[in-house]
Amino acid sequence: MIGIVGGVGPYSGIDLLKKVFDHTLANSDQEHLDVVLLSMSSGIKDRTEYVLGEVKENPGTAIAKVLLKLQDSGATIAGIPCNTAHSYEIFNRINLELKKNTATITVLHMIDETLSYIAANHPNITRVGVLSTTGTYKTGLYTNALQSKGFEAVTPSLAIQEELIHPAIYHPSYGIKSESNPIAPQARENLMKGISFLKERGAQAIILGCTEIPLAITEKKLDNILLIDPTTVLARALIRFSNPEKLKPISPI
Repeated sequence: MIGIVGGVGPYSGIDLLKKVFDHTLANSDQEHLDVVLLSMSSGIKDRTEYVLGEVKENPGTAIAKVLLKLQDSGATIAGIPCNTAHSYEIFNRINLELKKNTATITVLHMIDETLSYIAANHPNITRVGVLSTTGTYKTGLYTNALQSKGFEAVTPSLAIQEELIHPAIYHPSYGIKSESNPIAPQARENLMKGISFLKERGAQAIILGCTEIPLAITEKKLDNILLIDPTTVLARALIRFSNPEKLKPISPI
């Protein structure tokens, strides 16, 4: 059984669940994989606020508790649809808590899976742009990982990050976390400006490095730039680890 840590954010958990179903070979209800989603957002502190030092409680502890509940429900493999939750301090706390509880559930690493996907499927790409929360931006979560794998990371300027990209996710009036369905036009407009900025600086592909962003930017390509959705990558990895024969072939882009 596949487990999904929901609530980080809530719509991102639903998005991951949907993409697991979308990428599963199934002709009937019974042919789909078993999946359990627990959305317990009230007990999990905001990941970006934690990595920016705005809250002291490490959300990894609460995420680990959800993972243990998923394991108790029968899940053997799990994904966390939040990029910032994979920053070292949070993901390390998750692993420590799971080890302390002698957990057997396997938790996939969204960032590692995304980089492996790019390397395996787009070997000619060398310059990769990243759109993300300011927490992911300032910790260098994707930029450090990309550079360690030989990619050149392309990121927004700090002004664009703080004035356009982060508000597209967190603004209380139009941000995706407050307006998830439907997405506010201002949020998409901000993100489109970020994509144009990264393209102008030579990005060959752009990672949508916050799981709220693919809710607003659903295209696979824009202006000849490949858009990489880590939520889709994670969904496919969960299927591959759970039952590889159920994984749909990748559609060519």
